[in-house]
Amino acid sequence: MLVNGVWTEAWQPVQAKDDKGEFVRQISSFRHRIGTADHPAEAGRYHLYVAYICPWASRVLMARQIKGLRDVISVSVVGPRLTPQGWAFGGFDGASEDHLFGARYLHELYTRADPTVNGRATVPVLWDKVTGTLVNNESADILRILNSDFGDLASGPDLYPADLAAQIDALNDWMYPRLNNGVYRAGFATTQIAYDEAVRDVFDALDQLESRLSDGRDWLLGATFTESDIRAFVTLIRFDAAYHGLFKCNLRRLADYPFLSAYVRRGLDVPGVRDTVKIDHIKAGYYSIAALNPAGIVPTGPDLSALGL
Repeated sequence: MLVNGVWTEAWQPVQAKDDKGEFVRQISSFRHRIGTADHPAEAGRYHLYVAYICPWASRVLMARQIKGLRDVISVSVVGPRLTPQGWAFGGFDGASEDHLFGARYLHELYTRADPTVNGRATVPVLWDKVTGTLVNNESADILRILNSDFGDLASGPDLYPADLAAQIDALNDWMYPRLNNGVYRAGFATTQIAYDEAVRDVFDALDQLESRLSDGRDWLLGATFTESDIRAFVTLIRFDAAYHGLFKCNLRRLADYPFLSAYVRRGLDVPGVRDTVKIDHIKAGYYSIAALNPAGIVPTGPDLSALGL
């Protein structure tokens, strides 16, 4: 945790909780856009800091691939295991150094951007190399930035088409508390009532998504792949590997849902998406959370072949 720009205590998974013991997520603090006078859209100017373990960071990795921005925006990848100082660079196959500053920990980038910053140092981070500052650390914003703010530098499908915008927003608003954050509400609950409520939400959401896909549609809103599919995919691809076991979301596996399993396999076949999925990072990272897995043992399984992995 950063207090006035200084790291003051060991990383803990539960940022805050409400009166009934439910996990409360920190609000992102850097919320600027690209295409402004301060941050114009330019190839080679911006850098992403991500973690393959993290669903929020994987959202933007998927968008970068799908929108053809690999050669426009560079990337550094932190290691999957949470250290006492949060995200650290290197130390795991597929992780990298900090390509811009050689920092050891991600939180050093936050204090570089704001010497008095408070809170957790989270991924993803979108960094402006020219101004030397952090542009945005909210994955929902960065997803929209990559879709629209780079103009002709981007290609690929529109992930937020105007004719579907209202449906996308409504589906996102429904899915986030029940599924995307619901698994965390279950995993980090500190009371039985908070856990029970969260697990009900998670499996109600899975049941409803399974029903939605049972009519033969390819994607959540029909024939068009949108940002709602990115939001769903990053949670679903982690479900059996991490949330079912470590987060105690164990009423059913994702593999027990035939339409959702087929949906995940289709997602993996979207060009560039499979490159963003690193199950070894996902398992190593989640099972490194000492509060949930004190011995740090990473399970051998599960079999993910039903999901196309």
